[in-house]
Amino acid sequence: MTIRILIADDHHVVRRGLVFFLKTQQDLEIIGEAANGRKAVEMAKELKPDIILMDLAMPDMDGIEATKIIKEEVPSIKIMILTSFSDQDHVIPALEAGASGFQLKDIQPDELVLSIKKMVKGENQLHPKATSHLLANLSHGSNPKKSLLDELTKRELDVIKEIAKGKSNKEIAASLYITEKTVKTHVSNLLGKLELADRTQAALFAVKNKLVE
Repeated sequence: MTIRILIADDHHVVRRGLVFFLKTQQDLEIIGEAANGRKAVEMAKELKPDIILMDLAMPDMDGIEATKIIKEEVPSIKIMILTSFSDQDHVIPALEAGASGFQLKDIQPDELVLSIKKMVKGENQLHPKATSHLLANLSHGSNPKKSLLDELTKRELDVIKEIAKGKSNKEIAASLYITEKTVKTHVSNLLGKLELADRTQAALFAVKNKLVE
Protein backbone atom coordinates (compact mmCIF):
# COMPACT_ATOMS: atom_id res chain seq x y z
CA MET A 1 0.00 0.00 0.00
CA THR A 2 1.33 3.41 -0.97
CA ILE A 3 1.27 5.96 1.86
CA ARG A 4 0.06 9.36 0.63
CA ILE A 5 1.79 12.26 2.41
CA LEU A 6 1.11 15.99 2.71
CA ILE A 7 3.96 18.19 3.97
CA ALA A 8 3.13 21.40 5.83
CA ASP A 9 6.12 23.65 6.60
CA ASP A 10 6.69 27.35 5.96
CA HIS A 11 10.40 26.87 5.19
CA HIS A 12 10.80 26.16 1.48
CA VAL A 13 14.20 24.49 1.90
CA VAL A 14 12.85 22.13 4.57
CA ARG A 15 9.84 21.21 2.44
CA ARG A 16 11.93 20.56 -0.64
CA GLY A 17 14.43 18.52 1.35
CA LEU A 18 11.68 16.32 2.76
CA VAL A 19 10.09 15.90 -0.66
CA PHE A 20 13.41 15.04 -2.29
CA PHE A 21 14.23 12.38 0.31
CA LEU A 22 10.79 10.85 0.79
CA LYS A 23 10.29 10.51 -2.98
CA THR A 24 13.22 8.10 -3.04
CA GLN A 25 11.45 5.77 -0.60
CA GLN A 26 9.35 2.84 -1.69
CA ASP A 27 5.65 2.96 -0.79
CA LEU A 28 5.68 6.71 -0.05
CA GLU A 29 4.04 9.34 -2.27
CA ILE A 30 4.11 13.11 -1.73
CA ILE A 31 0.73 14.43 -2.84
CA GLY A 32 1.05 18.05 -1.74
CA GLU A 33 2.92 20.85 0.03
CA ALA A 34 1.53 23.63 2.21
CA ALA A 35 3.43 26.72 3.39
CA ASN A 36 1.07 27.54 6.28
CA GLY A 37 -1.55 25.98 8.51
CA ARG A 38 -4.56 27.39 6.68
CA LYS A 39 -3.37 25.94 3.38
CA ALA A 40 -2.68 22.63 5.13
CA VAL A 41 -6.31 22.48 6.29
CA GLU A 42 -7.61 23.24 2.77
CA MET A 43 -5.35 20.63 1.15
CA ALA A 44 -6.12 18.03 3.80
CA LYS A 45 -9.85 18.28 3.10
CA GLU A 46 -9.31 18.23 -0.66
CA LEU A 47 -6.61 15.55 -0.98
CA LYS A 48 -7.31 13.41 2.11
CA PRO A 49 -3.73 12.19 2.63
CA ASP A 50 -2.94 9.21 4.85
CA ILE A 51 -0.56 11.31 6.92
CA ILE A 52 0.51 14.94 7.29
CA LEU A 53 3.99 16.01 8.39
CA MET A 54 3.07 19.20 10.25
CA ASP A 55 5.39 21.98 11.35
CA LEU A 56 4.29 23.98 14.41
CA ALA A 57 5.46 27.56 13.87
CA MET A 58 3.80 28.70 10.63
CA PRO A 59 2.15 31.94 9.49
CA ASP A 60 -1.57 32.40 8.92
CA MET A 61 -2.42 29.52 11.35
CA ASP A 62 0.02 27.45 13.37
CA GLY A 63 0.37 23.70 13.28
CA ILE A 64 -1.57 23.10 16.50
CA GLU A 65 -4.67 24.95 15.31
CA ALA A 66 -4.41 23.30 11.88
CA THR A 67 -4.12 19.87 13.51
CA LYS A 68 -7.20 20.48 15.65
CA ILE A 69 -9.33 21.55 12.66
CA ILE A 70 -8.14 18.70 10.44
CA LYS A 71 -8.80 16.05 13.10
CA GLU A 72 -12.29 17.45 13.64
CA GLU A 73 -13.16 17.53 9.94
CA VAL A 74 -11.21 14.52 8.58
CA PRO A 75 -10.42 12.38 11.66
CA SER A 76 -9.00 9.50 9.60
CA ILE A 77 -5.91 11.55 8.66
CA LYS A 78 -2.86 10.85 10.82
CA ILE A 79 -0.80 13.89 11.80
CA MET A 80 2.86 13.78 12.76
CA ILE A 81 4.27 16.97 14.23
CA LEU A 82 7.76 17.55 12.80
CA THR A 83 9.32 20.52 14.54
CA SER A 84 12.36 22.06 16.22
CA PHE A 85 10.43 22.68 19.45
CA SER A 86 10.46 20.05 22.20
CA ASP A 87 9.21 22.06 25.20
CA GLN A 88 6.02 21.20 27.06
CA ASP A 89 4.19 24.27 25.74
CA HIS A 90 4.36 22.80 22.25
CA VAL A 91 4.27 19.05 22.93
CA ILE A 92 1.16 18.85 25.12
CA PRO A 93 -1.12 21.15 23.06
CA ALA A 94 -0.11 19.33 19.85
CA LEU A 95 -1.02 15.92 21.26
CA GLU A 96 -4.25 17.20 22.77
CA ALA A 97 -5.14 18.72 19.37
CA GLY A 98 -5.06 15.22 17.92
CA ALA A 99 -1.54 14.60 16.62
CA SER A 100 -0.62 10.90 16.62
CA GLY A 101 3.13 11.52 16.52
CA PHE A 102 5.71 14.09 17.59
CA GLN A 103 9.22 14.09 16.15
CA LEU A 104 12.04 16.62 16.05
CA LYS A 105 13.60 17.80 12.80
CA ASP A 106 16.97 16.35 13.77
CA ILE A 107 15.52 12.85 13.40
CA GLN A 108 17.54 10.52 11.18
CA PRO A 109 15.93 10.20 7.71
CA ASP A 110 15.56 6.42 7.96
CA GLU A 111 13.95 6.77 11.41
CA LEU A 112 11.47 9.28 9.97
CA VAL A 113 10.43 6.82 7.27
CA LEU A 114 10.02 4.06 9.87
CA SER A 115 7.96 6.37 12.10
CA ILE A 116 5.69 7.29 9.19
CA LYS A 117 5.04 3.65 8.34
CA LYS A 118 4.43 2.68 11.97
CA MET A 119 2.08 5.59 12.53
CA VAL A 120 -0.05 4.73 9.52
CA LYS A 121 -0.38 1.22 11.00
CA GLY A 122 -1.78 2.75 14.19
CA GLU A 123 1.29 3.02 16.45
CA ASN A 124 1.92 6.31 18.22
CA GLN A 125 5.37 7.71 17.44
CA LEU A 126 6.64 10.10 20.10
CA HIS A 127 10.15 11.48 20.47
CA PRO A 128 11.58 10.61 23.92
CA LYS A 129 11.44 14.30 24.92
CA ALA A 130 7.75 14.40 24.00
CA THR A 131 7.07 11.26 26.03
CA SER A 132 8.90 12.77 28.98
CA HIS A 133 6.76 15.92 28.90
CA LEU A 134 3.64 13.81 28.52
CA LEU A 135 4.38 11.75 31.59
CA ALA A 136 5.55 14.71 33.67
CA ASN A 137 2.76 17.13 32.87
CA LEU A 138 -0.39 15.08 32.40
CA SER A 139 -0.07 12.80 35.40
CA HIS A 140 -1.61 15.52 37.54
CA GLY A 141 -4.53 16.12 35.21
CA SER A 142 -8.09 14.90 35.44
CA ASN A 143 -10.36 13.56 32.77
CA PRO A 144 -14.17 13.57 32.66
CA LYS A 145 -14.03 10.13 31.01
CA LYS A 146 -12.53 8.56 34.11
CA SER A 147 -15.74 6.68 34.92
CA LEU A 148 -15.36 4.89 31.59
CA LEU A 149 -12.45 2.98 33.12
CA ASP A 150 -15.03 0.78 34.81
CA GLU A 151 -15.99 -0.47 31.34
CA LEU A 152 -12.53 -1.92 30.68
CA THR A 153 -11.61 -5.52 31.45
CA LYS A 154 -8.47 -6.25 33.45
CA ARG A 155 -6.65 -7.29 30.28
CA GLU A 156 -7.71 -4.09 28.47
CA LEU A 157 -6.33 -2.09 31.40
CA ASP A 158 -3.06 -4.00 31.09
CA VAL A 159 -2.91 -3.19 27.38
CA ILE A 160 -3.63 0.55 27.75
CA LYS A 161 -0.89 0.79 30.39
CA GLU A 162 1.55 -0.76 27.92
CA ILE A 163 0.38 1.63 25.18
CA ALA A 164 1.17 4.55 27.49
CA LYS A 165 4.74 3.25 27.73
CA GLY A 166 5.05 3.61 23.96
CA LYS A 167 5.13 -0.11 23.22
CA SER A 168 4.13 -1.60 19.87
CA ASN A 169 1.58 -4.40 19.57
CA LYS A 170 4.42 -6.91 19.21
CA GLU A 171 6.10 -5.64 22.39
CA ILE A 172 2.80 -5.65 24.30
CA ALA A 173 2.15 -9.22 23.21
CA ALA A 174 5.56 -10.28 24.52
CA SER A 175 5.06 -8.44 27.84
CA LEU A 176 1.60 -9.90 28.49
CA TYR A 177 2.25 -13.36 27.01
CA ILE A 178 -0.58 -13.11 24.50
CA THR A 179 -0.68 -13.09 20.70
CA GLU A 180 -0.31 -9.94 18.64
CA LYS A 181 -3.76 -10.57 17.17
CA THR A 182 -5.24 -10.61 20.67
CA VAL A 183 -3.50 -7.31 21.45
CA LYS A 184 -5.06 -5.73 18.34
CA THR A 185 -8.49 -6.90 19.48
CA HIS A 186 -7.99 -5.44 22.97
CA VAL A 187 -6.74 -2.12 21.51
CA SER A 188 -9.77 -1.87 19.22
CA ASN A 189 -12.15 -2.67 22.09
CA LEU A 190 -10.65 -0.23 24.57
CA LEU A 191 -10.56 2.61 22.02
CA GLY A 192 -14.26 2.02 21.38
CA LYS A 193 -15.19 1.88 25.06
CA LEU A 194 -13.23 5.03 25.90
CA GLU A 195 -14.41 6.86 22.77
CA LEU A 196 -10.83 7.58 21.72
CA ALA A 197 -9.49 8.06 18.19
CA ASP A 198 -6.13 6.32 18.33
CA ARG A 199 -3.28 4.97 20.44
CA THR A 200 -1.85 8.41 21.20
CA GLN A 201 -5.16 9.50 22.68
CA ALA A 202 -5.21 6.25 24.66
CA ALA A 203 -1.75 7.05 26.04
CA LEU A 204 -2.92 10.55 27.02
CA PHE A 205 -5.98 9.04 28.72
CA ALA A 206 -3.85 6.52 30.64
CA VAL A 207 -1.50 9.20 31.95
CA LYS A 208 -4.28 11.64 32.83
CA ASN A 209 -6.02 8.93 34.84
CA LYS A 210 -2.79 7.86 36.54
CA LEU A 211 -2.76 4.36 35.09
CA VAL A 212 1.03 4.63 34.74
CA GLU A 213 3.63 5.84 37.17
